[in-house]
Amino acid sequence: MLAPVSPRQHRVDHLLIAEMVAAGSRVLDVGCGDGALLQLLADTKNVDGRGIEVARERVNACVARGLSVIQGDADRDLADYPDRAFDYAILSLTIQATRQPKAVLEQLLRIGRSAIVSFPNYGHWLVRARLAFTGRMPVTENLPEAWYVSPNAHLCTIKDFADLCRVANARVERAVAFNASGQQLGTWIPLTVHNLMGEKAVFMLTKQWAH
Repeated sequence: MLAPVSPRQHRVDHLLIAEMVAAGSRVLDVGCGDGALLQLLADTKNVDGRGIEVARERVNACVARGLSVIQGDADRDLADYPDRAFDYAILSLTIQATRQPKAVLEQLLRIGRSAIVSFPNYGHWLVRARLAFTGRMPVTENLPEAWYVSPNAHLCTIKDFADLCRVANARVERAVAFNASGQQLGTWIPLTVHNLMGEKAVFMLTKQWAH
């Protein structure tokens, strides 16, 4: 029997990702951080989970919790994984910190039968307002570091990421944006409104093969 999960204990994007992942599947969590998502998927979906994380202290913390995590760099090490080695390749709030987002996304689509990507939306109205009224790079709950120490080298909006999906031949199977309260915005709402009101977004993608 799967363990119950309290929404207050987990990030909203992690909860949605867990909803998207099928029980018993093979999962690669790229940039897995402290292993919170891998633990959630193990507890609720009984997945065969693997993680890759660049920070050694986080790798050690994951291994201490019994998670299968190795040290590695998303920009450099994904090429070592075979085609379709996993059912899902996941990148959670990490793509904006990679050096080559397009190449990383293409690797995810190659490694996993599905790719799931979440990211902070730089098009959110609060980010726009702070930039417009202060003339400085915004610092928010989802973008907490000052620009000179932030790992986020490639911030993007929801519209930008949708454009990247087209360039990378990725088919969008599902896309969800969250407002500041963690509530999902309706799928009937136009993309422009999602881009304005969504603080974070989660995209579930598959490779669109040429005919």
